[in-house]
Amino acid sequence: MADAPALQREIRRLITTTGPMLVADYMRLALTHPQHGYYVGRDPLGAAGDFITAPEISQMFGELIGLWMASVWRQMGAPENVRIVELGPGRGTLLLDALRAARVVEGFREAIVLHLVEVSPALKKLQQQRLQALDVPALWHPTLEDVPGGPTIIVANEFIDALPVHQAVRQADGWHERVVEIGADGKLCFGVANDTLPHFETSLPRALRGSPAGSIFEWRDDRTALDLGRRVRDEGAALILDYGHVKYGLGDTLQAVAGHAYVDPLQSPGEADLTAHVDFEALAQSAESIGGRIHGPILQRDFLLRLGIEQRAATLKTKASRDKALEIELALSRLTASGAQDMGELFKALAIADPKLGALPGFEMP
Repeated sequence: MADAPALQREIRRLITTTGPMLVADYMRLALTHPQHGYYVGRDPLGAAGDFITAPEISQMFGELIGLWMASVWRQMGAPENVRIVELGPGRGTLLLDALRAARVVEGFREAIVLHLVEVSPALKKLQQQRLQALDVPALWHPTLEDVPGGPTIIVANEFIDALPVHQAVRQADGWHERVVEIGADGKLCFGVANDTLPHFETSLPRALRGSPAGSIFEWRDDRTALDLGRRVRDEGAALILDYGHVKYGLGDTLQAVAGHAYVDPLQSPGEADLTAHVDFEALAQSAESIGGRIHGPILQRDFLLRLGIEQRAATLKTKASRDKALEIELALSRLTASGAQDMGELFKALAIADPKLGALPGFEMP
């Protein structure tokens, strides 16, 4: 395997030296290894990259998020100094569209300082270049923990799905954590740890206890969810938009995407984007346990429709050429389509907020 990519060689070395690697550790290395991680040295977005996120599909998405943030700022009492935090800002497109739209809300842009949580040096450089035009103070941080406290509005679009996920497999003698190991053919493969996870069965949601052999349960460290709840419980709100499930469930959702196609997650670590479904029930419970009020989760389709995406599309089309109007209509459909694998239904919206704020935009029935 001397001709294997550098990160694959490093992972194989670690497995040979210390034994099988937890799936969560493999995912963390594949995405954020300091030299060879997927997010470290590339711009993965757009037609020339590996995937496209909602802000890149249409300006309407970011514009509605901007108006949502400004509305929440007013509900907070319009503080003179508020932190706008985006987790995983990509190319900065969402913030550019959001703050352009939010100009209509008097005093909002003057009150904000941007805080961007980004691990990719390549994307950070691109964000710095693009956000200069905003003339708004901006700071960059490697983790959410590094962002200072105070009145805060947080946006996380397709961020949680890339956080490392643990997997456990039900065997005849109990639950074993899933690992990555080196198979008999010399290739990376999935396996299970030798020892059972103590008391794991009793920690599961009651409905999932007694699951059949071969069942897979996924979970994430709750540190991010707890931090989100802690930061906004006194003066702020966090909006999470991501793909995942509303209720606890079983199944292997780990996937890899490269060149807009699904690939084997173990084939080329560091060369493909790795994600797994967000468990919105677990996320909400952790954030609520520390004092945050939970809004949703609801379908992304319902959230965007309640914020007025159809009306915004109609306005844009009145000033557009025929080709541009068709592009707007296709983007609207893509963001709100209601099939099980379409963005409007597969993606969900969840907010965590200071309980004093009451109902939040987009989460109320019209």
